[in-house]
Amino acid sequence: MTKPKVLVADPIAERGIKELQSGGALDVTVQTGLKEDELLKIIGEFSGLVVRSETKVNARVIEAATKLRVVGRAGVGVDNVDVDAATKRGVVVMNTPGGNTISTAEHAFSLLVSTARNIPQADASVKAAKWDRKAFVGVELYGKTLAILGMGRIGTEIAKRALAFGMRVLAYDPYLSAARARSLQVELIEKLDDILPLSDFITMHMPLTPETKHMLNTPRLSITKKGARIVNCARGGLIDELALIESLKSKHIAAAALDVFEQEPLPADSPLRSAPNIIFTPHLGASTAEAQEGVGIEVAEQIRAYLLDGEIRNAVNSPSIDAKTLAIIGPHLALGEKLGRFLSQIAAKRCDGLNINFSGKINEVDTTAVTRSILKGFLSQAGGGEVNVVNAPAFAEGLGLKVTESRDSALSDYAELIELTAAGETGWVSVAGTFFGNSPRIVKINGRHVEAKPEGVLFLLENRDRPGIVGHVGSLFGKHGVNIAGMSLSRNEFGGQALTVLNLDSVPQENLLKELLSHDDISSAQVVQL
Repeated sequence: MTKPKVLVADPIAERGIKELQSGGALDVTVQTGLKEDELLKIIGEFSGLVVRSETKVNARVIEAATKLRVVGRAGVGVDNVDVDAATKRGVVVMNTPGGNTISTAEHAFSLLVSTARNIPQADASVKAAKWDRKAFVGVELYGKTLAILGMGRIGTEIAKRALAFGMRVLAYDPYLSAARARSLQVELIEKLDDILPLSDFITMHMPLTPETKHMLNTPRLSITKKGARIVNCARGGLIDELALIESLKSKHIAAAALDVFEQEPLPADSPLRSAPNIIFTPHLGASTAEAQEGVGIEVAEQIRAYLLDGEIRNAVNSPSIDAKTLAIIGPHLALGEKLGRFLSQIAAKRCDGLNINFSGKINEVDTTAVTRSILKGFLSQAGGGEVNVVNAPAFAEGLGLKVTESRDSALSDYAELIELTAAGETGWVSVAGTFFGNSPRIVKINGRHVEAKPEGVLFLLENRDRPGIVGHVGSLFGKHGVNIAGMSLSRNEFGGQALTVLNLDSVPQENLLKELLSHDDISSAQVVQL
C-alpha cells in the first residue's frame, strides 16, 4: 500500500518533522522556500501540505494538487490559504489555535509591564550614554485596575497573571457568561463604555470583526481614565491608530504598546512612528521557541490523525461527509448555520444556554454536523472568522454557553423542524426553520408563526395590531428607497401584538429605523443580516 505523501513547505520545529515521520506511515518531504511555479510542479503528488505564513496556497496550487486531502497551517491565521478553493476541492484546512496561547499572553503582559516602567525607553537612554532616572519614573501594577477586552484563551491567561500581581481585573466580553466570569475571578462589566473610565491598564484580546473594528476610537479614548496605558497583541484594526496618536500627544493616554498594526509591516512613513510614549514589536506574539515548537508538533499530530485515521481537528472549513449522508443533511447544514446566525442577532449578546430541538424526520440521521453548523452561525459574531464547525463546541464552552439538544419524534404542523432557543438574564428568544419542498423557510420566531426566506436582509417589526400600520411601514420604506421583497404577518390576537417579518433588498439606514420607532404603536425594529 502506497504511503500518503506529505510536503513540509515552510520551516517548522524539528520535533514536528519527527512527529510526521513517526512510525514510517507517512512519506515526508521537507522542501522549503519554494516559489509558486516550483510548488506547482511537485504539489500533485502530495496528500498533505504543511505551511506557515510564507507559502501561498492559492487556487492555482489547490487546482494542481490533485491528490491533496489536507492543508495544515502551523499557526492561527489562514490568510495565505484559499479556504474556499480548498473546500470546493474537498481539501480540509486545519490551523493550530492553541499552540501560541501562552506565548501571546506572556508577550502582552511583558508589554504591559514595559508601559508601566518605561523599560524600552530607559534602555535606549542608557545605551545613548545618559543617566536620566527622573525621566523614567513609572507606576506599579499592584493595586491597579486592568481591563481585559476579550476573555478567550489568551485573555484568560492574562487574567491569571494580573491577579498574581495583585491587580483588580475587569473583563469586557459581550459573549462571556456571568458564571464563567466568576470562575475566572474577574469582574464582568456589561458595557465597553463603562469599563474604560475605570481602568488604569487596557489589554485587547478580541477578534477583528465589523463589530470590533476601531472599537477604541476617538470618542472611546476620550472617556478612558486619564493616564491609562493600552496594549494590543490581538489584531491590527481594533484601535483607530490616528485617534491613538492624538490621545498620546495630548497625554490623555499615558502610553501604548502595539504588537499588531492595521498595515503590516508598519510603513516607514507611518505617523505612529512619531507618536510619544509608544512601544512597538513586529508581531511577536507567537514568536517563542516553545510556541513555534508547539504549533509544529500540533500541526504534525493533526495531519497524521487525518491522513491515517480520518480524524479531523481544528478544521477551518467543513469536515468531510460521505456523499450519502451529505445528500440527506447537506441542506440542513446551511439552514442550521443561518438559523444560528439569525438567533445571535436577535438574542442578548450574553447568553447562558442554547437549546437545539430537532423534530420529525431529521431525527433519522446523525445531527452532529447540523449542531456544529448551528453553533458556527450562532457564535460568528463572538468569534469572527476564528469560529468553525470543529472548534465551535469548545468556543461555546469557553464562553460559558451551555448547549443542549432535545428531540421530538413528530410534529403536527411540519414533517421536520429545527428550533433554537437562546436563554440569558434578559429572557429567551427562539427561531425555527424547516423546508417547503427543497426551499428553506423560517417558520417561527419567539413562538409566533411566520414564513420568511432565511437569506439576505430580514427586518423584524413588532407593533400593536392596528389598521394602517402595514401601509405606514410600506410608505416609509418606499420613501427611503428600500425595496420589500417579501412579507409575513403574525399576531397573537385581534388588536394584540403583531409581528411583521420583511425580506429586504438592502439594509435600511438608521434614520429610517428612528422614524419607524417614533410611531406610538411600533415597539421594536430589528435588522438581521444573513
